[in-house]
Amino acid sequence: MIRALQPGQRCEVWIASVNGQAELAYSTDDVLLEAPNWTLDGASLILNGDGKLWTLDVSGGSTAETVEVPLTGIPGLNNDHVLAPDGKDIFLSANDGHIYRAALSGGPATRITDDDGSFHFLHGVSPDGKELAYVGIEAGDFTQPGRLMTIASDGGATARIDVGPGHCDGPEYSPDGKWLYLNTESFTSAPGHAQLARITIDGSGFEQLLESDTVDWFPHLSPDGRFASYIRFPSGTEGHPADLPVEVVLVSTEDWTTPLHTWPLFGGQGTLNVNSWSPDSGRFAFVAYPISDSTKD
Repeated sequence: MIRALQPGQRCEVWIASVNGQAELAYSTDDVLLEAPNWTLDGASLILNGDGKLWTLDVSGGSTAETVEVPLTGIPGLNNDHVLAPDGKDIFLSANDGHIYRAALSGGPATRITDDDGSFHFLHGVSPDGKELAYVGIEAGDFTQPGRLMTIASDGGATARIDVGPGHCDGPEYSPDGKWLYLNTESFTSAPGHAQLARITIDGSGFEQLLESDTVDWFPHLSPDGRFASYIRFPSGTEGHPADLPVEVVLVSTEDWTTPLHTWPLFGGQGTLNVNSWSPDSGRFAFVAYPISDSTKD
């Protein structure tokens, strides 16, 4: 589904630093942008919006404007996209349930996944660029739990990694390639109560990173492995819906239980779906979707 802004709603792209500061990089009431990635040169963000892919140059201050990446041969995009380690290509999830690869400069996209009866939602690319981690949902039936899956980055056979019976999402490789970080509902019987976890790429060592009363999604490690960001939904939330009060959280990977900083905002879906860390591990990006209060106008 291609999302659009509600009446009175804005899309704000923010850049937060590990010292707790945050600055507004871009704001628009025209296009609902989602899920920033950071280019390897540290100059631009990559976002989806209106089913398309966009670049946003954030090296020049508040004058940044979005520029469409001219892709062909691919349906409308959703908010699951990750750059290849070489920074030249990007892996993309489209609304037909398939994963594609394309040059970041634009041009034709190549489909990677087969028609295997599942929808494929990309989240991770291994550091060597040879493997992808994604969530598979059988027949696109969203009443069924997502499963942690991997596939070679050029396609072929898929493999499942068992993380229990609960729904999982957001699988992402650690910078050393040894772990997959994700959120999962396998630690509880409470509907929707996602918690942060990790598992080795060989399927051993499945462990919960912290136990909380909130619903925690999308853990993203900084390139140097020292920090992580994630999004915290209110207790009782099911799934990762849009348009509600949430918090973006920064932690040290040495202590997931003690936030270094938090940023409350109105958002959810689209705010922090994919890894948005800068190459120098000093900053990360997220998106807020505030709605004006007409009673105060």
